[in-house]
Amino acid sequence: MIKIAIYGKGGIGKSTVTGNLAAAFAVLGKKVIQIGCDPKADSTINLLGGEPLEPVMNFMREKDRDPESLEEIAKEGFGGVVCIETGGPTPGLGCAGRGIIATFALLEDLKLFETVKPDVVLYDVLGDVVCGGFAAPIREGYAEKVLIVTSGEKMALYAANNINTAVKNFEDRGYASVFGVVLNRRNVEGEYEKVRAFADSAGIEIVADIPRSDDIIRFEDMGRTVVEGDRTLPVAEKFLDLARRLLESEEAHD
Repeated sequence: MIKIAIYGKGGIGKSTVTGNLAAAFAVLGKKVIQIGCDPKADSTINLLGGEPLEPVMNFMREKDRDPESLEEIAKEGFGGVVCIETGGPTPGLGCAGRGIIATFALLEDLKLFETVKPDVVLYDVLGDVVCGGFAAPIREGYAEKVLIVTSGEKMALYAANNINTAVKNFEDRGYASVFGVVLNRRNVEGEYEKVRAFADSAGIEIVADIPRSDDIIRFEDMGRTVVEGDRTLPVAEKFLDLARRLLESEEAHD
């Protein structure tokens, strides 16, 4: 089982990358779980035909109880990907990070991994602050590899550097390590060179270069990933190549 956390600044395209990567793994014949760890709870929407999934925290608030089965909080999307959203507290009340920690504990109680038996688990995590619950995937051993999504924009690179530093702080405890950077282009001036400079200074690789694409937007308007929409498109092949690369790294490690 390969466990990957995808981090990046809010709005940088983590959910687009994560959803397309999940779809790519599914196309390659793998059983996938995708867990959205963002209070917006929109990570899995393009795997579910544009239909939002009720987040775990909403379920617990509205039903005033813990879910008793995975079926109450999980839904299968494109390619059989099992979709889960942690959600967050009522806006303005409570800590979103706590919602992630509570959801992870609940998923353990419900024996998510034993029941689904996934080949791949993807965590889509807000990376503006790598603290508390948002650090849980790398701190508690839920993930083994980290992908950092960034563009060449200043604040995106600033967040990417913070994420890389946070992961390195946990590496000596045998937790997750950074697998590489995913450049999600915004077409800013000198974009590749700026991201290349960051990656070189951090000692990590650019493992995928995703162009700014109208095809991604077109299929997301339909509630689909570009991998589902047309896997022959060059941008879809970028996600398939990244999925293959991650699988090969896991096979080499084993």
